Parts: sequence; structure tokens; C-alpha cells
Amino acid sequence: MLIKDLSQCLEFAAGDNTKLRVVLHPDHDSVQISYSFAHAIVKSGETSYLHQLSTSEAYYILQGEGIMHIDQEDCAVFPNQLIFIPPNSKQNITCTSEKDLVFLCIVDPAWKVENEVIL
Repeated sequence: MLIKDLSQCLEFAAGDNTKLRVVLHPDHDSVQISYSFAHAIVKSGETSYLHQLSTSEAYYILQGEGIMHIDQEDCAVFPNQLIFIPPNSKQNITCTSEKDLVFLCIVDPAWKVENEVIL
């Protein structure tokens, strides 16, 4: 059984400038999965850098409100919503609430530096 506490996952600035904690990744954990799972924060009033992944991604909003930008589409996002981001989409997210925007990220196949381009 694998149980991890978020407080034990190192927080760092991701390439897109979100505050990120990798919770589960097949390269770092003894699990046989194809995806990676992370916890992300975009501070109030901030926007993540425009970026593109060659893999699919899903965000699940836990706290705060924002605007999700995927290619030519912009949409308001709120807690308890899931956003699917197709591979090769140009994307970023803006926190529009006073509270930080907090969300979970699933990348499939698992995130690798060579699969992401900051635009």
C-alpha cells in the first residue's frame, strides 16, 4: 500500500510558473501506472505561463476561480470542475479570485520535461 501526505511532497516552481507538488509519478514511486499526479497552485491575480504538452492533461479545481485558456478558447472555471486539455494544446490558467487557485493535475502519459514547451 502506498499512502503519501501532500506536506511530504516538495513544492517547487514548475516550468509554467505554478507552485507544484508531484504526488505520484511512476519514475519516483514504486507504482506501475502510466500517468503522473500533481497538486498545483496559481496565486491570486497570477497567470501560469503559456505552455504546450505533447500529452493529455486534466485539471480538477479544488479552490478559487479562474480563466482556463486552451488554444483559442477561454472559459471561467470553478471548484469541483474538471478541465480536459488535449495533447499539443497551447494552454495557461489565470487565477481571478482573491483565494489562490488550487487544482490537481493528471498527465497521461506521465509528465516528462521533454514533453513540455514553454511558449
